Amino acid sequence: ELMTGYTMLRNGGVGNGGQPWVLRWSSRIRLTWLSFTLFVILVFFPLIAHYYLTTIDDADDAGKRIFGPRTGNELCEVKHVQDLCRIRESVSEELLQLEAKRQELNSEIAKLNLKIEACKKSIENAKQDLLQLKNVISQTEHSYKELMAQNQPKLSLPIRLLPDKDDATFPLPKSNRNCRLHNCFDYSRCPLTSGFPVYVYNSDDYPFGSSLDPLIKQAFEATVRTNVYVTENANIACVYVILVGEMQEPVMPKPTELEQQLHSLPYWRTDGHNHLIINLSRKSETQNFIYNISTGRAMIAQSTFYDAQYRPGFDIVVSPLVHAMSEPNFLEIPPQVPVKRKYLFSFQGEKIESLRSSLQEVRSFEEEIEGNAPADYDDRIITTLKAVQDSKLDFVLVEFTCKNQPKASLPTEWALCGERDDRLELLKLSTFALIITPGDTHLVISAGCTMRLFEALEVGAIPVVLGEQVQLPYNDVIRWNEAALIIPKPRITEVHFLLRSISDNDLLAMRRQGRFLWETYFSTSDNVFSTVLAIIRTRIQIPAAPIREEPAVEIPHRSGKAAGTDPNMADNGDLDLGPVETEPPYASPKYLRNFTLTAMDIYRNWNSAPGPFHLFPYTPFDPVLPSEAKFLGSGTGFRPIGGGAGGSGKEFQAALGGNVPREQFTVVMLTYEREEVLMNSLERLNGLPYLNKVVVVWNSPKLPSEDLLWPDIGVPIMVVRTEKNSLNNRFLPWDEIDTEAILSIDDDAHLRHDEIMFGFRVWREARDRIVGFPGRYHAWDIPHQSWLYNSNYSCELSMVLTGAAFFHKYYAYLYSYVMPQAIRDMVDEYINCEDIAMNFLVSHLTRKPPIKVTSRWTFRCPGCPQALSHDDSHFHERHKCINFFVKVYGYMPLLYTQFRVDSVLFKTRLPHDKTKCFKFI
Repeated sequence: ELMTGYTMLRNGGVGNGGQPWVLRWSSRIRLTWLSFTLFVILVFFPLIAHYYLTTIDDADDAGKRIFGPRTGNELCEVKHVQDLCRIRESVSEELLQLEAKRQELNSEIAKLNLKIEACKKSIENAKQDLLQLKNVISQTEHSYKELMAQNQPKLSLPIRLLPDKDDATFPLPKSNRNCRLHNCFDYSRCPLTSGFPVYVYNSDDYPFGSSLDPLIKQAFEATVRTNVYVTENANIACVYVILVGEMQEPVMPKPTELEQQLHSLPYWRTDGHNHLIINLSRKSETQNFIYNISTGRAMIAQSTFYDAQYRPGFDIVVSPLVHAMSEPNFLEIPPQVPVKRKYLFSFQGEKIESLRSSLQEVRSFEEEIEGNAPADYDDRIITTLKAVQDSKLDFVLVEFTCKNQPKASLPTEWALCGERDDRLELLKLSTFALIITPGDTHLVISAGCTMRLFEALEVGAIPVVLGEQVQLPYNDVIRWNEAALIIPKPRITEVHFLLRSISDNDLLAMRRQGRFLWETYFSTSDNVFSTVLAIIRTRIQIPAAPIREEPAVEIPHRSGKAAGTDPNMADNGDLDLGPVETEPPYASPKYLRNFTLTAMDIYRNWNSAPGPFHLFPYTPFDPVLPSEAKFLGSGTGFRPIGGGAGGSGKEFQAALGGNVPREQFTVVMLTYEREEVLMNSLERLNGLPYLNKVVVVWNSPKLPSEDLLWPDIGVPIMVVRTEKNSLNNRFLPWDEIDTEAILSIDDDAHLRHDEIMFGFRVWREARDRIVGFPGRYHAWDIPHQSWLYNSNYSCELSMVLTGAAFFHKYYAYLYSYVMPQAIRDMVDEYINCEDIAMNFLVSHLTRKPPIKVTSRWTFRCPGCPQALSHDDSHFHERHKCINFFVKVYGYMPLLYTQFRVDSVLFKTRLPHDKTKCFKFI
């Protein structure tokens, strides 16, 4: 039909019997319908098939399916549907397998992550275990050494020497003039372990006691009551002391009467061995009344001796007792600077009797220098000194005639002129003070000479002693050439040249040494008596008694509160600061060299002015400086690199430093009614290595709260009660302090553990210095001509505040018991300046500045209550303190320094296999 229609159209629309237009119209309709049908089939049938296929799985129940209930198998009967189903099932199966593999891989990854975390933790634990094992090994080695030392046999105490009651076997010297210790002293009464007991007779029990000078007797009795060696048991005494002078002229007993009274003493034992007769002089005119008395084997201590009377190494030349019942006024003592004064030298005196006047033949000076020694050089001395004064080359003042009546004196002795105050005013203007010894060569020393020496040392005039035969006070233990010039009289013409040639540095050193000798051995009755006993004790080689420690009265307190951990304090990353002590606290070694003193130690102790650790004859413990130094090798030369043990060391932060293998320190914390601040500060000490103990000085009369729970920081906390509120309590040598190192710290100081460890590390290599954090300096106020205290940031410093500083316990003894009381009194008056006083003391003794560590300039904790230093009057008081301390010491002992120790290498991590761990920068 289509073909027919098509043919008809080509033929003009005429068919067999039909109308042409109808044919054309019908054929168009068929074509349109055919196109529409094809369009519907091609478009909608795929959509319906797609919908059918997607709803087969989505329909949950058969009733909801479009084509009615039928199973999947029925649909799959068609071949192409079966192929699609197989493809679908294959793809679904592969997807399920991939999902299973993905989940399996995720599970394995999670397990591996857990293993990684576990490995990290095990590595950290292994590191900690390794550090602990190293510390345990180190501590075990030290414990082993200590146990070995304890188990080694020690020397037992010697058999005590027992004296015979009648002393029948004691050897007799040929004469009392030949008395020495070996033949006139009974060593059996003084064993090494006896402690040197001294029995002092009561002078009031004997007739001569009423003739004694009241001031001398009162001062002597007060000194005896406080001396550590004095005992009331005469049966165990090593030395017996009797005071016989100074006596008052009108009631002085006759020599024979005094001799009988001495021989009748209950423990005289026929010859007076082990007795000490003391004749103190308060005036220059004291007479030598013992010269005509038989004293047997008794030792004599006085200021005047004749050569026939003086027994070297047995008798003692003592200084005069000028300040009998009072301490010297330091405000009246002139400063040691400037070095040069108005007069180069001065001398005032008058000679009552001259040996030359008794000579039958007068020789010329030319005859004297030809070889014939003159009997008296005083005339030549007068001529020479007057010539120097007239030359006007230097300002000198010499007067050989007193304006007023001269003081009484011995024959050939130069008598003192004027009153004591007038003489001191002249000496304050003199660089040197001439002391002309008596012309009588048989007069070894006189009270007038010792009085001139005392006054010169007191005001800082350097003594120039003309006459080398003189025996100065305590001359067998004091090196007088370090504080005075001792010149033979024949060199009088060279004296002026010699005095002008001495440099300023030498002058200041001699003046400082003289001031030290005067303060230590001359100034008070206590010093004089202690020095006399110390000389005898040193001669017979008995060690000094240890200086007393301050007994700590503990305040009961409850502890047990778990100390928190401040991340700023204890979190040091992998920085090894040292072991936290888990064993009992380790105390510093005690003083074990008491019985092995040598001559070098003796002279060092007696003569070293100001020098560290050996100032006084009663040194409390063995001063080892620095740090019990042990020399690890001997000889000289070089060793090849890599040979032998040692040299490579550890990282700076892992090494304790110094040469003591094991040491701890004690924290001393001063507090006053700030419980919350105190507890926070104590908690910050938790886990601090090398910490032995914490001593809290409770400076308030009000006790801590009963319900206050103190933190448990792993070491003992000792809360000490004080008698009064005083900043001096910070430096008391508490008996609870068992270590040499003390960290003095305020209750509001905020320091990290690594800073504290670094400071301790530095102190161990500079044990004689103050090592701390906040630095300060002093400055000279030119307009007001006075000293100022300055806390501004500066590259230069001269003080380190003890609110956060390490120092040796030795300085606590000196601060509390030796430093002039006037300084401690001013600290109590102002409730200020104790840190300045400690810096003055240490710099005065060592002549070294303190050491500042790190760049920290302040150490206050944020948010803490206001401290005393915030008061407006704080700095004004510190200005006054510095100027007062300068007057007491006589000069400015503080020294400037720009040296600062920073913790660069302390925090530097260096490999353990490196052999060079230190740099010099």
